[in-house]
Amino acid sequence: MALTLVQAQAHLDAWLAADLACAAGQSYTIGSRSLTRADGKLIATNIEKWQAKVDQLAAGRTAAVRTTRIIPRDL
Repeated sequence: MALTLVQAQAHLDAWLAADLACAAGQSYTIGSRSLTRADGKLIATNIEKWQAKVDQLAAGRTAAVRTTRIIPRDL
């Protein structure tokens, strides 16, 4: 599934809204999941994930750079 910058930004915005609601002592619902202040770590993890994806797409990169090391062997 190819994710667009607009879609990634929408996900980031939803997690930032969840963070604000939980910081105020409220619970927040995204889809079928209800998050509360106790889910702060989950919210922070998802904010970092979606911020990285937004940054990646905004920079024009579609995939992370991967480096592979090959060691030739004479069997």
